Amino acid sequence: MTKTKTSWAKDIQRLIEAILKALGYGNSRKRTWHQHVVPYEEGWAVRREGNKKITSKHRKQSTAINKAKVIAKRYDSDVIIHREDGTIRDRISYKED
Repeated sequence: MTKTKTSWAKDIQRLIEAILKALGYGNSRKRTWHQHVVPYEEGWAVRREGNKKITSKHRKQSTAINKAKVIAKRYDSDVIIHREDGTIRDRISYKED
């Protein structure tokens, strides 16, 4: 008994999906692009949520906020602005609902 072309295609598709799932692709957890403006050394930094590495360093908080806004607009995400003590001062959303 032979399989039809569509049956073979469905089997191959299921196999590929299983491999990708096993490798961690296609999981429901989506990467966030929220940009945090945080105190850093003698100035301010922009850091993507979940990253330890900073995106950019700035002398003034206003410059860091502007940079974070540019990135957040590109990725339809938020800018989270922190105070010098690390607490959150403000949040600006650029999400398109």
